[in-house]
Amino acid sequence: MNAYFSEARKKYHANLLNSILTVGSNGIPSNADKDSRLSVEIAKGITNLLETNVGIKTAGQTSGSQFEAINMEFLKDTFLKLGNIRPGNWDIQRIGNRDRLAISRFEQYAHLYDLNEISKGNPELAAILGSDYTITPDVIISHTPFDDEVINTPTVLVDDSVCLKAVLRKSNGGKDILHASISSKWTIRSDRSQNSRTEALNLIRNRKGHLPHIVVVTGEPLPSRIASISLGTGDIDCVYHFALYELIQAVNEFGNDDSIVLMQTMINGKRLKDISDLPLDLAV
Repeated sequence: MNAYFSEARKKYHANLLNSILTVGSNGIPSNADKDSRLSVEIAKGITNLLETNVGIKTAGQTSGSQFEAINMEFLKDTFLKLGNIRPGNWDIQRIGNRDRLAISRFEQYAHLYDLNEISKGNPELAAILGSDYTITPDVIISHTPFDDEVINTPTVLVDDSVCLKAVLRKSNGGKDILHASISSKWTIRSDRSQNSRTEALNLIRNRKGHLPHIVVVTGEPLPSRIASISLGTGDIDCVYHFALYELIQAVNEFGNDDSIVLMQTMINGKRLKDISDLPLDLAV
């Protein structure tokens, strides 16, 4: 019997194969850059390993939206199974661009709502602030604070004389706590590669309190483009590839020496992991 996460990974790939991971009539997979021979060859190698069906390539914006939804479902299938090592009342949802102040619903970023309201009536302040404080993650994980009854089981740890500002304590009146921000990039192109970094830096700079996990999930086949957001430290925790094991095989078969070395650098440097690693890493 296969491990649950192994089966969840297969289901995740099946969902992609039935939606956005398709091969066009020209034989080019939907996550490949048709103008890059290496991108096409690696993408073909991945889709062949995943036994993809032939389909029609969808529009980029639609692909991105579907990728967010499929990533969210994968996390619901996997992360929520880790209650024995990460107990809590968890919520996983998509935000995307639907609400630029949705992040203010959470404890660490609640002050951004007040900042937005103040800037509405102060054009000079609005001009200074710009939109740097607006953050719209694709997928988020959050959890509610704990009731005292939970905290005090089996030993009474808190009462009305201590821990009066702790955000984990529901009786202190805090908002839900943002645990993770997951950016979904079906492909990475030069004009969009820095969006995830900008979002990550805004999450870091504008928080009050604990920093949530900040990760990127991608279906990009080219190692050089993955490296554009994975290499370096200080903003994004790690990049997770939708099919890293298959990507490694395809790069070893079709890639040049530079691509192979770059893959090894990212993996050995703990900057690139497989999608199956994500739920356990989020439990840290």
